[in-house]
Amino acid sequence: MADEEIEVEGKKKSPLIKIIVIALVAILLLVGTVVGTLFVTGFFDKKDTVAAEEALKNLESGAANKAGASAADAAPQKVAKESPELQRFENSYMELEKPLVSNLTNTRKVIQLNLAIMTHYDERVFKNAKKHEFALRSVALDVMRQMTEADLAKPEFRKDLAAKIREEMNGILQKYEDFGGIEEVYFTSFVVQ
Repeated sequence: MADEEIEVEGKKKSPLIKIIVIALVAILLLVGTVVGTLFVTGFFDKKDTVAAEEALKNLESGAANKAGASAADAAPQKVAKESPELQRFENSYMELEKPLVSNLTNTRKVIQLNLAIMTHYDERVFKNAKKHEFALRSVALDVMRQMTEADLAKPEFRKDLAAKIREEMNGILQKYEDFGGIEEVYFTSFVVQ
């Protein structure tokens, strides 16, 4: 009878021991994978921070000296349109792909619109706009969110809204790329519900 009790206890403990062993093996594999990944990505390599700091100081001092000259050189140039009577600038357009949807302040109404931007400058303005599209969409939504139902009744509402959005978008591009370049903002669709 004592032998039977020992066998029963041994059978009860064996699944528990298997579970513990499997859990330990899984944890060891996970830790090994993390350490291996850190090793492969160079996390444990010694880094030469002194050389990096020197290079950063050199770049900063060089950038400070050239800031005035390079800012003028880096700005996109207007694209001239050939005309015999007078010089005109080429208008280029780009539409933001997704519509913008926002609530009006203190109301249940929603404003939805699609935006297009126009510039006289070269393609760098559009490249910058695509690069910072999330930030541009965010500031446009902030401007839309500040509109009230009373603003909708104003005759110049759409023009004022477009001007505010253009100003904010140029501010973002100026902040990140040192040049705005958006001449006009147009609404390709405009719905208030």
